[in-house]
Amino acid sequence: MGISCANRPVTALAAATLLLAASLGGCATSTPTSSLMDARAEMPTAPKTSSYLPVEDLPPDRQTMTSDQQAKLKNDLIAARARQEAAEKASKQQ
Repeated sequence: MGISCANRPVTALAAATLLLAASLGGCATSTPTSSLMDARAEMPTAPKTSSYLPVEDLPPDRQTMTSDQQAKLKNDLIAARARQEAAEKASKQQ
């Protein structure tokens, strides 16, 4: 019995080492038809980007405002500016 107790730590250490080797060995496996150099060839390449837009990519057509819409917008902006100037003058007087 004394001998079996002495072998327990060695057996536990051997089992832990075997388990560690098996778990780490799974990370470095490759298929029989490929090598480690083939792994780099199988990596997807990044798409080539250019600073120029492709010729066929045109911006979408814009809708232009009619002259009536432009006049209404201009009058609305002028009225908003007048209201802000009036509010500023009123706050300065107080």
